[in-house]
Amino acid sequence: MSDLIEKKDGEKGGVSRRDFIRMGSAAGLGVAVAGIALNSCAKEEKVVLSTKPGAAKVDPIETVRMALVGVGNQGSQHYRNYLRIPGVEIVAVCDLVEDKVKRMQDWSVEAGKKKPVGYFNGPEDYKRMCAEQDLDLVFTATPWAMHAPILLEAMKTGSHAATEVPACVTIEECWQLVETAEKYNKHCQMMENVCYMEPEMMVYNMVQQGVFGELLHGEGAYNHDLRNHLVGSAYEGNWRIYHHMNRNGNLYPTHGLGPIAQCMNISRGDRFDYLVSMSTNARGLKEFAKKHVGPDHEFSKATYLEGDVNVSLIKTVNGKTIYLVHDTNLPRPYSRINLVQGTKGLTQGFRDMTSENLLHIEGLTAPHTWEPLMTHKDKYKHPLITQMEKMAEGANHGGADFIEDYRLIYCLRNGLPTDMDVYEAADWTVVSGLTELSVADRSKPVDFPDFTRGQWKTRKPLGVITNA
Repeated sequence: MSDLIEKKDGEKGGVSRRDFIRMGSAAGLGVAVAGIALNSCAKEEKVVLSTKPGAAKVDPIETVRMALVGVGNQGSQHYRNYLRIPGVEIVAVCDLVEDKVKRMQDWSVEAGKKKPVGYFNGPEDYKRMCAEQDLDLVFTATPWAMHAPILLEAMKTGSHAATEVPACVTIEECWQLVETAEKYNKHCQMMENVCYMEPEMMVYNMVQQGVFGELLHGEGAYNHDLRNHLVGSAYEGNWRIYHHMNRNGNLYPTHGLGPIAQCMNISRGDRFDYLVSMSTNARGLKEFAKKHVGPDHEFSKATYLEGDVNVSLIKTVNGKTIYLVHDTNLPRPYSRINLVQGTKGLTQGFRDMTSENLLHIEGLTAPHTWEPLMTHKDKYKHPLITQMEKMAEGANHGGADFIEDYRLIYCLRNGLPTDMDVYEAADWTVVSGLTELSVADRSKPVDFPDFTRGQWKTRKPLGVITNA
């Protein structure tokens, strides 16, 4: 890989990769969660590879032999999906908790499948699993700090890799994922389920058909009151709250950003150029903890770096703008905003969990008025939703998890590029580290690294997925 991060015109200059790593450490990217060092400068062994950019190109896999690492709340939902998907054999399952591993083994047997090998001997038992098993795919749904180590181990030992969001934690880890996928010619997909939800897929279909004209602006968010989850035990060990103690930026950007990035063809004809970011004071978690777990609790006495609301602005090389929010520590209804705007009109997502997505298109809707997006679903409903909605019934997140799991296996079995590749994983995830840098430096602009090293100019847009 080049030693310099390429600028918006493909010209080298500005900030070196080593500078990005050093600044990341200075901005608080080095944190300790569950005893795992996240400082990208802390590791003695660096991934230094001579690689060339390009998505993986591999032959079809008739039966995908896979393993799952982390089968708690979300991981077990994926496990259940893969038991129902044709062409999949779950050969191994790994978790810190033996009972969770045994429960998955029982699910396989109850489904008439072969009992997978279980691994539960500590936080690095996934390495033994990758060494012992003949795997085509390793899927991780562990706490964030473990995503990159597991993905890297999987690819180095011959497997494709997939992960729950975010793909990793630090800027350096984003580069490591890209370089390792390139070196070993492996798929490395971040499973952003929001991109497979019905409104987002319908909007994407409309964008591709030119309904909104030329896209100019987008707004996305992760606005979700997580106070009870963070202070309570919903995340199985409170691991997530420690990120709020040690970091300050947009910790979870991909739900709001991913669908907008796809609509704007980011890394496929355009790319993120730079961002600015700022955070409010941190108040919500400490106040909530004092009230619900008592003033003497660790979470009540802790100092929180993460501002209760983080707001960022992103500019793309081709002149588009994106407004992005992270708001999880205050009382509020859920929202991802989901706004996409072009020269012919715009759509705006829910204001809460029950509100419909809204649409205004010049010449299609009445002047100065909104109408429900789904009024036009007969014409613009995404073909993949039409094909798969019955099959996906009952799956998590309105069926989106099943669709994304199914599509990953479909692509592997047919030798196709995955819907989201390692460059999207890096582009969307690196926002966290870059916002931390900007917040720490009085909201100064921070350039995005070009993980494609110039290939974003010629990479083909995703297009509308029409085959399940």
